Amino acid sequence: MSIEVKVPGLPESVADATIVNWHKKPGDAVARDETLVDLETDKVVLEVPAPADGVLENILKDVGSTVVADEVLAMIRQGAAAAKTAAPVAAAASQPAAATKAAVAEDLSPAVRRLVAENDIDAKALKGTGKGDRITKQDVVDYLKVAESKGAPASAASAMAMPATDRPEQRVPMTRLRARIAERLVNAQQTAAILTTFNEINMKPAMDLRKRYKDQFEKVHGVRFGFMSLFTKAVVEALKRFPSVNASIDGNDVLYHGYYDIGIAVSSPRGLVVPIIRNAEQLSLAGIEKAIAGYADKARDGKLTVEEMTGGTFTISNGGVFGSLMSTPILNPPQSGILGMHKIEERPVVENGEIVIRPMMYVAFSYDHRIIDGRESVSFLVTVKEFLEDPARMLLEV
Repeated sequence: MSIEVKVPGLPESVADATIVNWHKKPGDAVARDETLVDLETDKVVLEVPAPADGVLENILKDVGSTVVADEVLAMIRQGAAAAKTAAPVAAAASQPAAATKAAVAEDLSPAVRRLVAENDIDAKALKGTGKGDRITKQDVVDYLKVAESKGAPASAASAMAMPATDRPEQRVPMTRLRARIAERLVNAQQTAAILTTFNEINMKPAMDLRKRYKDQFEKVHGVRFGFMSLFTKAVVEALKRFPSVNASIDGNDVLYHGYYDIGIAVSSPRGLVVPIIRNAEQLSLAGIEKAIAGYADKARDGKLTVEEMTGGTFTISNGGVFGSLMSTPILNPPQSGILGMHKIEERPVVENGEIVIRPMMYVAFSYDHRIIDGRESVSFLVTVKEFLEDPARMLLEV
């Protein structure tokens, strides 16, 4: 009995998906719930599992194909007996060299497959250095360079594509997620009246608090005590005092939110993603740290769901982890504000008429000037600064 492998139901805001990788080839045994294929939307990567034990009979949609919900991707011959005989059957059916080469190519990403095809390279000759020995674009480039240095290019096509020059180029298509990020950022700049105000925070009080309690915090709560939870708490308390910063524009109306869903910008291998901490005002510092750690793990593994990245009333972005000293963050529509954190750096400052060295951080608040005026924006950022320079006030909500 054969059963269909279908595209799962897509979220309402997602029209279609692109096939980015097949984990199995026709003739391979598959187990129920084992991942067969990865689908990329403009928000997340979806893993499609096998609906039953059996053998993958055939693949109906190749890598790079655009598919919609409920579309049939492949067929599985169901049953444990089929799975047990899959290996002997596959071995008995000897394939010509061209077919073997095609099978190897199926395991390549779209960008690598294109580069291999353009240079007419036998994928079996490549040695993968990626995760799980996967072949990366750099592996292909290195292979071509070695072939060129030996005076024996991989093929006539590769000789044309990679001429003897130290000015190489590669043309790689954007992923769905990267294209969507680009679209949203351009849209934000074109539709919102974005302004940015800056300030600096003396991080010594927060650093002293963290140093004093970090070991006990981690022992009790099982999670590291970082600065993101303090910033999230400070932002929530400041938003309570300036409701327009937590609002958004909906047509000709201003929508004021009575809850605080804080987006935390996270860098992932597939691009910038912004998972949402729901009802952050109800969470403790430990609860916030656990939520952030969980999202960071999911972002790294490509496991974030659309629901986890949908919504949000305000965003925090930490460019400081990459060494950024100053930047102007871009709004995440339809939100009206985003806070940019930066690198902590010791600088001379004046306190009580004396020059002292303090760990300082520049912070930037970008906002939609259509509903947030200059006084509110500056006051909001000053409030965040005051809470972080005196954490006791923040924790006591005074």
